[in-house]
Amino acid sequence: MSTRLQVGILSAAIALSMVGLAFSQEPAAGQGKAQGKGAGKGKGGARGPSAPTGPTPRAADGKPDLSGLWFRPYTPNMASGPAKDTRQGDPTGPKELPYTAAYKAKWDEYRADEGDYTGACLPFGLMRSMNSPDPIQFIQNAPFLALLYEQNTWFKLIPIDGRPHAKNIDPTWFGDSVGHWEGDTLVVHTNNFNGKTRLDTAGHPHSDALEITERFSRPDLGHMSYEVTIHDPKAFTEDWGNKRTFTLRTDTQIMEYSCEENNKSLWEGRIKVPKY
Repeated sequence: MSTRLQVGILSAAIALSMVGLAFSQEPAAGQGKAQGKGAGKGKGGARGPSAPTGPTPRAADGKPDLSGLWFRPYTPNMASGPAKDTRQGDPTGPKELPYTAAYKAKWDEYRADEGDYTGACLPFGLMRSMNSPDPIQFIQNAPFLALLYEQNTWFKLIPIDGRPHAKNIDPTWFGDSVGHWEGDTLVVHTNNFNGKTRLDTAGHPHSDALEITERFSRPDLGHMSYEVTIHDPKAFTEDWGNKRTFTLRTDTQIMEYSCEENNKSLWEGRIKVPKY
């Protein structure tokens, strides 16, 4: 288990309540210098010193270079209004997610302590991983963007040269992603999900028809603008999304992280294996 995140697993729900602890190191060469001494407090991965200042770095092809270690706001609830999960919602999201009747029933009946899949060390999936509080290392080297998640040491390799989606491949937890540039914004579209994940820690469900469109732009050295749009005609009556700002960190690095499938709480019954 990562020493950055101290996880108390008394139930599947508690297993997902992760707290980011910042570790200080010398800034990496050429990354810019963080301004100010304070550890600016925000929720989840937003903790830490102020972002470094400077112009947007660019790759050899002239596109913004998104490379760096990015901390992002922990988003346990993608809705902005009250939900069964009392943790703070995302103020940029809809008050309640626009579920179809069938998926509203799935949401109403969901109980995390009766078998949240992440408590059994199954993959979080793309959206829930992007909502998590721990950092992500972006490595851009055309024609690919690699995302190295600290969470469970997962990774995602995204072609960003405008190629189409792969055909005739099996659905997966993280889906099939392809990217293209619209000016200085990288647009990543992901489909082909297996439908076995949840969108966030609160447990909002989705179907296997889920499609996620993410837009990444880097207005300066220290910040990345992130916008996500959710399209799922089986689960939702309309498209919806969130907007957030990621912060560059030059004083730390991603750490080892392991979720052990044979942990004590699983065998003693506090974590229940999900039934598919």
